[in-house]
Amino acid sequence: MNIIEQYKSEIVALKSLLEQKNDEIKEKDVELNQKDVELNQKNVELEEKNTEIQSLRKLNDWYLEQFKLKQKEKFGKSSEKADPNQLDFLDIFNEAEIIKEPIVIEPELETVVKEHTRKKSKKGKALENLETQQVHYDLADEEKICDVCGEPLTEMKTETRKELVIKPAETYVVEHITHVYSCRNCDKNGLDGFIKKAPHPKALMEKSFVSPELLAYVMNQKYTLAQPLYRQEQEFHRLGIELSRQNLSNWIIKGSGLLKPLYEAMKSSLLKEELLHADETPLEVLNEPGRKATSKSYVWVYRTSEYNNNPVVLYEYTQGRGSVFPKNFLKDWQGKYLHCDGYVGYKKLENVTLCGCLVHAKRKFHEAVEASLNNEIAKTGERYIQKMFAIDKRLQKEHTANEIYKIRQEKIKPIFEEFYEWIATVEGQILPKSLVGKAISYAQNQKPYLSSFLLDGRIQLTNNQAEQSIKPFVIGRKNWLFANTPNGANASTIIYSIIQTAISNNLKPEKYLVYVFKQIQQDEDIGKYLPWSDEIPEYCKIKKPKQK
Repeated sequence: MNIIEQYKSEIVALKSLLEQKNDEIKEKDVELNQKDVELNQKNVELEEKNTEIQSLRKLNDWYLEQFKLKQKEKFGKSSEKADPNQLDFLDIFNEAEIIKEPIVIEPELETVVKEHTRKKSKKGKALENLETQQVHYDLADEEKICDVCGEPLTEMKTETRKELVIKPAETYVVEHITHVYSCRNCDKNGLDGFIKKAPHPKALMEKSFVSPELLAYVMNQKYTLAQPLYRQEQEFHRLGIELSRQNLSNWIIKGSGLLKPLYEAMKSSLLKEELLHADETPLEVLNEPGRKATSKSYVWVYRTSEYNNNPVVLYEYTQGRGSVFPKNFLKDWQGKYLHCDGYVGYKKLENVTLCGCLVHAKRKFHEAVEASLNNEIAKTGERYIQKMFAIDKRLQKEHTANEIYKIRQEKIKPIFEEFYEWIATVEGQILPKSLVGKAISYAQNQKPYLSSFLLDGRIQLTNNQAEQSIKPFVIGRKNWLFANTPNGANASTIIYSIIQTAISNNLKPEKYLVYVFKQIQQDEDIGKYLPWSDEIPEYCKIKKPKQK
């Protein structure tokens, strides 16, 4: 019995020990569970930190891109032209091969070195279209005697040296004195007095001494050479003439009114075209009724394509940038194609095919190449567009519009489609707000408009025609900064239109304005004074260099 009791006591002790161990195990489990919870919490915190680090890295990359872009804008070259060697590289460009292995250009079997030819001096060409005055330097007859033997001298040759002479502006006053005659006999006999006045030119502006030459000079200085009126006022003062900028401004506004019928005739010609280019730029007008001085107004440019033999460039001032303005200007236009940028306002035009600008897409990839950390992807996108431009540039020089259309289908369309296939493969790898992401987003959003050049050989890959036409206005705006009133802004757009259309038609703007101001009030046939009219005198035209 003692042994049994002893076993029982040992069993109780073992149970107690087992319970104690179980309690310890439970405590350990609790501790382990707590450790697991802490570890999971640490893992969550670590994941959050990793996410935050990745986000900060992306933000840092974005700031670095912006910094590089600003540095490039401030200190880098502004040209986006590709290296000529890069265009050779594009001829063998293939995206799939680029990803797999570097492209190697095979060496040519034979290298041909062109024979060296000495370049001829172009100094004489610059003067060949100018009026020439000859000054001869000759010996007096009594000096044409040999100092050695006393016999008469024979002319051997002449030596010619050319000088380019420029006369500064001449200022003088012209008094128009009109002789008026009456019949004394009629007066004596009680008849109605007969008066006859000699023919004379009409004053350009009533009760004003401004001449066609003076007004054309002032307009040309401001709208062709971007010389603001206050500087012209100072220059007139240095010439001994006191003309206030207020007078100059009033003359310009009144002069633009004389040019308004010519502007309307040009607009009628413009609206007959099938293909137009358009662009817009901000303008600050200080005293617009009901608007703050800081409100943004806009100047729009509309122009014909390079396939038009009678180019027209027209500007319009508006108090905003809404779609209502291009719709109103083009309401009578029955054309098919409008070149423009990505501004949404143009998309509300009806029955018009919008043509995008591949230069804008190329520029965004180029900016990414200059500043982005995803440089290779940006370079690939830029190369696709460069290749399309390289092929099309050769087409423009050698082919008609119909031929260009057919060759584009064969050579450029496959590259265009491959470009967008490539975009689809890399789009998910790029941060949307990065420079590369923005370039890709722009290309995606503008695809329907960027592809329009495949519809017609006359459609360009770019909207450079309009952008080059808006540039003179932008340059002028940098000097005179703003317009004072809507009347001044409207006058400026009319005069810019006349001058830039004249320049596009190979005319001298100042000479052309003088001619128009002298003639336009005496003849209602506006067609005679359009810049491409056969009636325009030769002295208004820029002589083309002789073909050799």
